[in-house]
Amino acid sequence: MKLEQYKVDALVVTHLPNLRYLCGFTGSAGVLLAAPRPVFFTDGRYAEQAAAEVLGARIVITRAAALAGVAAACAKLKLARIGIEADHLTVAQLAAFTSALGKGVKIVRLSGVVEAQRAIKDADEIELLRNAVNLSSRLFPGLLRSLRSGVAESSVAARLAYSARRHGAEAMSFETIVASGARSALPHGVASAAPLPPAGFVVLDYGVVADGYCSDMTRTIHLAKAPADARSLYMAVLEAQLAAISAVRPGATAGEVDLAARQELKRHKLDRYFTHSTGHGVGLEIHELPRLAARSDAILQPGMVITIEPGVYLPGKCGIRIEDMLLVTGSGYEVLTPVSKDFIELS
Repeated sequence: MKLEQYKVDALVVTHLPNLRYLCGFTGSAGVLLAAPRPVFFTDGRYAEQAAAEVLGARIVITRAAALAGVAAACAKLKLARIGIEADHLTVAQLAAFTSALGKGVKIVRLSGVVEAQRAIKDADEIELLRNAVNLSSRLFPGLLRSLRSGVAESSVAARLAYSARRHGAEAMSFETIVASGARSALPHGVASAAPLPPAGFVVLDYGVVADGYCSDMTRTIHLAKAPADARSLYMAVLEAQLAAISAVRPGATAGEVDLAARQELKRHKLDRYFTHSTGHGVGLEIHELPRLAARSDAILQPGMVITIEPGVYLPGKCGIRIEDMLLVTGSGYEVLTPVSKDFIELS
């Protein structure tokens, strides 16, 4: 990390995924003073864990709040300009830290410094993401077998989570979405007590965490034989997803990828029913940079791992979303999600 480009002597890192990325710590309490000689602060609960995990930083075990220890270290090192992660420090924490630093020290509020680095994955991270994608994909056949009319959406999600843990997942990446019937029109329709209907769409959006890295996929299936208009709606969303995937290449903007999906849906007169962005980065967190949204000027670069997930949501009727994870390569892209996107009808 080149601190000079941000005109600071050090960066105080408090966001836990950023701590894991920079020094390897996976606990729930710690602060890294990212400086020419980095120092990691935590409390006695994590002394043994920090000793085993933290790389590239001196470890300090403190009885006081970690930020107080950071402030003391800043004074000892005579640091004049201290960067903070403005997106992750609370108002109360900032006030306490400012008070502990005393006068003569300038706090510089920075945003997305570590996240920008995390957007481009190295070879090891890409392999971990592949593993997470493959693990979640192996769960899909069993997920389909659990879909039966009358079964509660929450029961489907619970069975999936149990299966994921049995197959080695650390956790689910986010609260699983099982949205059926009219509820499929809710883009974030997390699993409810509602029973699966005898017929209609079911949106299945889930992911797992493996070795700290997340996966994310969505498939939409139809219970019972689908009428022609439902099949046509599904194919329109699939065409939009394939159009967006085809637009992925190094040097393209995130906005261009988003536009490709919207133009295809506009051709089907469905663009007004696409109410969210086309995708996002994935890594240690389920939502990372870049965000693939309208007018986004973020440049896609080799090593980025992103989702492509357009959807159509007809209020009170039904919804469809199809999502894959992709790796941006030097010449284009690689689709990481191996699960078929053929239209599925379950009787």
